[in-house]
Amino acid sequence: MKHYQSQIRDVCCGQNVTVVEPCNLYECVLDDDVFVGPFVEIQSQVKIGARSRIQSHSFICSLVEIGNDCFVGHGVMFVNDLFLEGHPSLSADQWKPTRIGHHVSIGSNATILPVSICDHVVIGAGSVVTKDILSSGVYAGNPARKIRDL
Repeated sequence: MKHYQSQIRDVCCGQNVTVVEPCNLYECVLDDDVFVGPFVEIQSQVKIGARSRIQSHSFICSLVEIGNDCFVGHGVMFVNDLFLEGHPSLSADQWKPTRIGHHVSIGSNATILPVSICDHVVIGAGSVVTKDILSSGVYAGNPARKIRDL
């Protein structure tokens, strides 16, 4: 049996960053005043903007950038591999990036595919974001659709 422990390594942190262990964080950037709850994984090539909060049990895969003043609820999953060939990509070169703007709140258990989300957006709990969001507002459902303006 191989045994691996969660770890925090090669993380570039701003001032006043809070991380509640256990967490698995590596080769990522956490800007000033970021909060990361327990049981979170943040992979390499991820940037979390200032004053953003990542709640427990969330998974932020490589190539995700989250803006300032964002909220990521419990159990949110980011995806960078679209399984285009019916299985996980054999090369990281096939992964796609995700860009989250500023002042975006993502409800618990949402799934975010490789998309761009503009500033001032709310994603409802349990929603699946499959396409870029280009105008501010509240989005919900599977697939997520705009349900009202902010």
